[in-house]
Amino acid sequence: MGRVSQAQARENRERVVRTASRLFREQGTHISVADLMKASGLTHGGFYKQFASKEALIDEAAAHAFGELAQRREAAEQGAEQGVAAQRALIDAYLSVEHRDNAADGCPAAALAHDMARESGADGARRVYTEGVRDFAGWLATDDEDGIARLCTMLGALVLARATKDSPLSEEILAAARAALTETG
Repeated sequence: MGRVSQAQARENRERVVRTASRLFREQGTHISVADLMKASGLTHGGFYKQFASKEALIDEAAAHAFGELAQRREAAEQGAEQGVAAQRALIDAYLSVEHRDNAADGCPAAALAHDMARESGADGARRVYTEGVRDFAGWLATDDEDGIARLCTMLGALVLARATKDSPLSEEILAAARAALTETG
């Protein structure tokens, strides 16, 4: 087999990061490098040519996931909705059955919370995660709140709804959190 071009190597690296971002949100960061590379359509041997370690990939995948979240927020802001309306649209989408059922493309703050809690130190993925959570909370801020309580409500509701998915309680949790966050004074 011949060497891959630099362009192909960059494309392969991006594919691994995208795949890892989805799989980590869906299954957690404990997924093996072999399974991750297989899901990326690449060989296990190529992993260490692209990444210094699995931890380095977790850092990049978390950054990629939070980048996707930021893009969705920016799209909401540039769409028909602005300000409070954009926040409401995002809250409605966030606390939906579709988001509950699609962790792979969903919020990295909710999906990676347990894995990040186990990370040591403030380097790498934990730093990326913390910055992403801070940015998301800042976007959710209103004139009356800093956004942290709103984010906690959303994250908690999503995690509980996923954990109770096969019962009517799951949709009740989503509806109650949506109502609490979108009440108008």
